[in-house]
Amino acid sequence: MLEPTVRTLIIVPAWNESRNVGNTVREILDQFAEYDVAVVDDGSTDDTAQVARDAGARVLVLPFNMGVGGAMRTGFTYAQRHGYHRAIQVDADGQHNPRDIPLVLAGLEHADISIGARFADVGDYQAKGPRRWAMMFLASVISRVAKTRLTDVTSGFRAANRRAIDQYVRYYPAEYLGDTVDSLVSAIHSGLTVTQVPVAMRARVHGKPSQNFIGSTMYLLRSVFALTLALMRGRRRPTEAPA
Repeated sequence: MLEPTVRTLIIVPAWNESRNVGNTVREILDQFAEYDVAVVDDGSTDDTAQVARDAGARVLVLPFNMGVGGAMRTGFTYAQRHGYHRAIQVDADGQHNPRDIPLVLAGLEHADISIGARFADVGDYQAKGPRRWAMMFLASVISRVAKTRLTDVTSGFRAANRRAIDQYVRYYPAEYLGDTVDSLVSAIHSGLTVTQVPVAMRARVHGKPSQNFIGSTMYLLRSVFALTLALMRGRRRPTEAPA
């Protein structure tokens, strides 16, 4: 078992989430006062940063919107420089249940990266049509690369140990699906191990994600393209930085 002295950073990427991020931070800190929360304000045009700061989070402000990949790389860099042993991503919109944080972190006891999987017989999260097909295809291919069964490789609810933090600082792409698919494939090619734990997702309190058929079809096509590029990068040694 991991010792209580292990330092854990919860990274919350946030872009214009002033209506959600405060509740998310407070809910985390109310349950886990021993963890530190760093909100990465990804170039928001609202008062996301101030709301997060008032809720008790450390806030890292980016001057312009870089996407989830850029925000997470900033968070991992902060974690590395301040000596954290573990880091876990929790979305600002409240869909990730803070009660599941210990479950996802527990996966690090036997792997470098632990994914909170939405399609692992827990909860009622659903994705339909082309979006679901894309998720199944990505999971199938990356499972073979990782040599372990994965069902939800696009989940943003994932934890990293120190080895994975170092890898993500070296390489964590900002392009489409780079923060999930490309970063995961690159980590596996660098010799890191991956596991998953089942979690249940919650509905957003404010705002709605786009799930229409056209958007889902584009997601399918772009995800296949992103996976192809990730696989073409080839294997890298853990100490080898990408070009």
